[in-house]
Amino acid sequence: MGGTSGTTGGTGGTGGTGVREHVRVAVIGSGFGGLGAAVRLRREGITDFVVLERADSVGGTWRDNSYPGCACDVPSHLYSFSFAPNPDWPRTFSGQPAIRAYLEHVADTFGLRPHIRLDTEVRMIRWDADELRWEIETAAGELTADVIVSATGPLSDPKTPEVPGLAEFPGKVFHSARWDHDYDLRGKRVAMIGTGASAIQIVPAIAPEVERLTLFQRTPPWVMPRTDRAITAVERWLHRQLPFTRAARRGMLWGLRELQVSAFTKHPNRLGLIESLAKANMARSIKDPALRAKLTPSYRIGCKRILLSSEYYPALARPDVDLVASGLKEIRGSVLVAADGTETEVDAIIFGTGFHVTDMPIAERVVGAEGQTLADAWKDGMQALRGATAAGFPNWMTIIGPNTGLGNSSMILMIESQLNYMADYLRQLALLDGSSLGGRVALGARPSAVNRWNRQVQARMERTVWNSGGCTSWYLDAQGRNTTVWPGTTGEFRRETRSVDLAEYEVLRVGERERVPAVAVAAAAGAGAAPLPGALPPDPRASHAGGAGVAGTAEDVA
Repeated sequence: MGGTSGTTGGTGGTGGTGVREHVRVAVIGSGFGGLGAAVRLRREGITDFVVLERADSVGGTWRDNSYPGCACDVPSHLYSFSFAPNPDWPRTFSGQPAIRAYLEHVADTFGLRPHIRLDTEVRMIRWDADELRWEIETAAGELTADVIVSATGPLSDPKTPEVPGLAEFPGKVFHSARWDHDYDLRGKRVAMIGTGASAIQIVPAIAPEVERLTLFQRTPPWVMPRTDRAITAVERWLHRQLPFTRAARRGMLWGLRELQVSAFTKHPNRLGLIESLAKANMARSIKDPALRAKLTPSYRIGCKRILLSSEYYPALARPDVDLVASGLKEIRGSVLVAADGTETEVDAIIFGTGFHVTDMPIAERVVGAEGQTLADAWKDGMQALRGATAAGFPNWMTIIGPNTGLGNSSMILMIESQLNYMADYLRQLALLDGSSLGGRVALGARPSAVNRWNRQVQARMERTVWNSGGCTSWYLDAQGRNTTVWPGTTGEFRRETRSVDLAEYEVLRVGERERVPAVAVAAAAGAGAAPLPGALPPDPRASHAGGAGVAGTAEDVA
């Protein structure tokens, strides 16, 4: 990456000395999760870390998703870090350029640039059981780290379906997350594949430009109006001069969403009123009964993420926009054939078909203590203790891990909760490292603890609208299990991740294969008696409401 390490001043690899660089922590990814982790590490007094980013700039999903109309469906003042409030958001629901600029601002304001290494894709990470450290192979060289914080996020790798004939299509093809800005859509016949969060923003944005737009829909989404507006100069002035007004606004946005959670997680039948409002929203723009029937979902609202748009339905009512209420089956030359036999000739295909969420490619590149990849460990479904740590992968943590997604609020809240957990994990490691028992140690999640946590989460999931609402969504994995969403409030998750419970971990020592319960080591060493040397005090502003809480779920960018 374009920067240097916080400890060596080098650019990674061996630096010509033949000795691999070593850091305390290696963070993978520079989106909200990665930059948030970097800020928290500095607040904890840890400067011996790097942020490894495969692209040429920071921003994560908000860098990659630059399609026309791209914006967040979470209010701006809730979709930002508690420790980096932005009084100057331009709109109530900010667009991609503003969010990306905010992340660049965070990187600059908190002095993260020297730690960030751009153009440094991580190719493989292997656990060295003898040295208790991770060996990291990157596009820019090799290094080692005591701890890995994986912040690649679930919206990193686009998913394009394998459609027969796609390779022979003579026109232009790209995914919404890899938008080709050099290709001029004006006057073209364009096919939009998919009706997820990205598609409902793209369709109204490009419909006025193209000659004809055809939308291929497998399953219609529930769409509510998006009450977006410009934030006035007076509001911005108040938020700059009177910070409590900004905090109050954020707290109100957070609280309203917390109150909605029980309808999604415990009482899906209460969503009937919202369903009626969504139907009324459709009826205002779609006058054709046949088209309205095609656009009306057959599942309970909330089963898939509720999408927000005030332009989607008016765009579908245009005479130059067609809806094919059937999935794409095959491609014959320049003709797209739907599952119902409908044929459409086009010049360009845009896939809005989501991401590898339950089968994240980074899992193929992480090799744990038993020589098993994380992908193999998760072949029957992702699971991680408190959404952060996986059995068999010591000193490895993930941000936005399994069952940490949200269906109605800001993922920044969940990210900051996981950063709390990361910080305490590192404190416990430092205390154990410096204990009277001697020797460097690692912490590994106990399989029993991971399984117990996962059983509890899955048991709670059964009542939720995401499992019982009658739909198939990207929340579900290949086995039909919901390994994506958190079945509770963000406040509850904050409490569950406030600190590390050492009873859920075992200690590994250099030169010893035997695993010792972490509580026993902590008791013997008097762990917890003193704070981490050099640590900064926790941020007093990080309350539940101001704290945190996808780029959140996969639909936050769409």
